[in-house]
Amino acid sequence: MFVGHYAASFALKPVAGRLSLGWLFLAAQFVDILFFPLSLLGIEKFNYVENYTASTHFELVFMPYTHSLVASFIWAGLVFFAVKRILRHTTHATRIGLVAALVVVSHWFLDFLVHTPDLPLFSDASTKLGLGLWNYPIVAYLLEAGFLLGALFIYLRATRPVSRAGRYSAILFAIALLIINAINSFAEPIAKDEITLSIIALLFYLSFAGVAFWLDGKRIPKAAESSGG
Repeated sequence: MFVGHYAASFALKPVAGRLSLGWLFLAAQFVDILFFPLSLLGIEKFNYVENYTASTHFELVFMPYTHSLVASFIWAGLVFFAVKRILRHTTHATRIGLVAALVVVSHWFLDFLVHTPDLPLFSDASTKLGLGLWNYPIVAYLLEAGFLLGALFIYLRATRPVSRAGRYSAILFAIALLIINAINSFAEPIAKDEITLSIIALLFYLSFAGVAFWLDGKRIPKAAESSGG
């Protein structure tokens, strides 16, 4: 899954207090942001395989440290304690940490829907899971679009714009994400080697988070007006 991961960020931003939507975007792709550098270092591994599935051009070979179910909960726990520590003097620090952790761990469960059986439970030798919807590109694409648009609806209902840009920017951003995901799902691959793919993926994740940081200043949760949360 690609842009569908950001559904968790949009849906949970209204209860994330002062934690920026940009941080939630980074949390949504946290394990992938770890995976690609680890792959470049040879610790985890994926291979470029053209048309490996009907939607993707890579085989995920070895990734127990980032994409196992146990590792996902461990990383989520570390994010929880880090956020809670950083915001220890902030109201609702525990809740905000839990939101960030939930976004991190959501990555595994959303991946489970589309991945081939390559998601380990704990070690590479353990059972690997995945429903394989990447083999059905239209279904996988519509699923991601549905998650993203549904979460955007929640986000828009729970926030209000504080500028003219805030009125339309989230919608335009979501449209851009869907277009990029369509290119990613149905067009020819833009790179055919692991190093370039890793760099491009990381650039996308950081760029999307940058837009989300900017967007965060254009809309505020409606609840904040009355609770100060």
